[in-house]
Amino acid sequence: MEDQSLNSGNPRVDYEYRRRRNKEAMRHQVISFVISIFLTLVAFGAVAAGFDKWFVIPFILLLALVQVIFQLYYFMHMSERGHEAVQLFIYGGVIIGFVTILCFVTIVWL
Repeated sequence: MEDQSLNSGNPRVDYEYRRRRNKEAMRHQVISFVISIFLTLVAFGAVAAGFDKWFVIPFILLLALVQVIFQLYYFMHMSERGHEAVQLFIYGGVIIGFVTILCFVTIVWL
């Protein structure tokens, strides 16, 4: 979505603005991609190192949660304006999923 408040009418200024904005967005995506690859390698390393499964499983789930957040906010552009309804549905689904899993775990545990 283009910011109309910075539209100066000068095509060169508009081009430079879009170019800087796209360069910054690409930099954020590359950094997020590198972090996602690093988290994946850390998860593989935790499994390959032979740690106990009671450590590895929650650790991998935590790394997966961090990757989902990175991918939503940087690859899917959820940090930009205009995605409030989508965020509401995603957060609502996460809360419902967490409560459902918590209920099933509580029922099975008792």
